[in-house]
Amino acid sequence: MPASTGGHMTTIGLINPGQMGASVGAAATHSGATVLWASEGRSDATRERAERGGLTDAGTLGQLVKDAEIILSVCPPSEATTVVSTVIRHGFKGLYLEGNAIAPGRTHEINTMLTDAGAEMVDGGIIGGPAWKKEAGTVLHVSGPSASTIVDLFAGSPLHLNIVSEDIGAASTLKMAFAAYTKGSTALLSAILALAEIAGVREHLAHQWGETFSTETARRVSANTAKAWRFVGEMEEIAATFEGAGLPGGFHQAAAEVFRRQAEFKDQPTPKLDAVLTAMNKDN
Repeated sequence: MPASTGGHMTTIGLINPGQMGASVGAAATHSGATVLWASEGRSDATRERAERGGLTDAGTLGQLVKDAEIILSVCPPSEATTVVSTVIRHGFKGLYLEGNAIAPGRTHEINTMLTDAGAEMVDGGIIGGPAWKKEAGTVLHVSGPSASTIVDLFAGSPLHLNIVSEDIGAASTLKMAFAAYTKGSTALLSAILALAEIAGVREHLAHQWGETFSTETARRVSANTAKAWRFVGEMEEIAATFEGAGLPGGFHQAAAEVFRRQAEFKDQPTPKLDAVLTAMNKDN
């Protein structure tokens, strides 16, 4: 089902226009599709993002589900199952992109829920920042029998698409593996710096690391804090992914706790490293 077939323009429902979701919805408009969002219960900031993306307000989620042929779910991992349950309850029978950072085991569960309800799912994993510009290099990896339909939706858009395979769960696993390093290693660096601070050896560690690495590490840890609250659930999903493959998940359970301690910096200006380490060490 491409965005336009024989003069028929596809109507897409986006759940929800967060920092990433709004840019994905905007990207889908490049193929001529109408992209709906539901303003009921949403904040002014969400409305501003939706307007920036050229999205059309359906008012309620129920109306969005009724009108949409394809739904794009881009939400925090903790909300993924609730969102799909609500969509199913509203009678959705179309194609559903599960584009959230969730473990493949949960992806399979959601696929079963949708299939049982008479809908179809494409597994998706987004790697990169918001896709307002092609130069951002953001990639939506997709898998499943209908993955090519999702690719067609984003023709000519700033979002890059990649079909991983026809297997549900493949795109989710790729996303988990990638974020396990990029975000997991930032959590590890945060914990190392907190340890060195507690022991009074941070200055000596910085000298041993060298100026370049120490400066970049401090910048990376501080810059990450604004998004740390979102990464708690993602780290838990990565832990479940490792455990589902028979590998230890403790690394990323610990990373989830690191980001939980940094959650107070949500929507705040980038803090100094000392402030981050103070938050990390509050229990000491």
